[in-house]
Amino acid sequence: MFAAERRQLILEMVRANGAVSLRELARVVQTSEVTVRRDVRALEAEGLLDRRHGGAVLPGGFTRESGFPQKSHLATAEKTAIADVAAGLVEEGEAIVVGAGTTTQELARRLARVPGLTVVTNSLLVAQALAHANRVEVVMTGGTLRGSNYALVGSGAEQSLQGLRVSRAFLSGSGLTAERGLSTSNMLSASVDRALVQAAAEVVVLADHTKLGTDTMFQTVPTDVITRLVTDEPPVHDDRAGTELQALADQGVQVTVAGPAPGASGASGAEGAPPPGRQARRDVPLPGQRGRHPGGPQLRSASLSADGQPPERSARVADLRRR
Repeated sequence: MFAAERRQLILEMVRANGAVSLRELARVVQTSEVTVRRDVRALEAEGLLDRRHGGAVLPGGFTRESGFPQKSHLATAEKTAIADVAAGLVEEGEAIVVGAGTTTQELARRLARVPGLTVVTNSLLVAQALAHANRVEVVMTGGTLRGSNYALVGSGAEQSLQGLRVSRAFLSGSGLTAERGLSTSNMLSASVDRALVQAAAEVVVLADHTKLGTDTMFQTVPTDVITRLVTDEPPVHDDRAGTELQALADQGVQVTVAGPAPGASGASGAEGAPPPGRQARRDVPLPGQRGRHPGGPQLRSASLSADGQPPERSARVADLRRR
């Protein structure tokens, strides 16, 4: 395929989906991510799209937000891996809140198998995923329906969360940086997400690598309030993602990376592969302990390196990738 043909196809995919990861673009045009990145840079120089960390989006800056149909086709494999790991954090009989988003929808599908669970949500998609789970109680907020992401927002949603206390919140967003934390492009969605955070003792952010280093208009969860980040393995050439993960870890966020098991060959039953139905995971060691969540108990998030010694703050995430 000639460069002009590749770039036209890339542009058509971005226009159709609103946002597309470099991995997906490379798969469709059947070339390397390095080549796709050059094509994206060229298209950005012409003003036809905007580069984002790990992908490309339609031009529009901080205020633009893709609708659910577009988001549902972006980084689908990564979201599945993240949801598999996040579901393993939830215990039987727990009470949690789950925010709106395509990644949290994937999580909800897996939570249907957790007995005695209570899920509070403002997302119609999360509630739908759990509607037929006979061992899970679903509590929905009030509010006004926001059709672009099938979420309940506004004062009704926020008021229904007052006085609520659960063990943890699972949230997604449009961008995540070490400097500002989790953010989103919509003011109403951001306000409800902040109310969900206030109801939880711990905050777990679900964000694929395309959102790392991306900053959007409205902050929802400051970095010092995030207990854990569950993300996917960034591409090996993606230095920005690795730097952002290390910066988050340096600020006390427990970083859990979903991906193939170390030593797995990809074949069924290969040595080192995870058991069927389970997603491999690894935790990035952290240099310190968490601060105090407003209104909640002190949260600690630290771990030791493989030899039992505290990790150095200067260690790069690249050194922690699967060996």
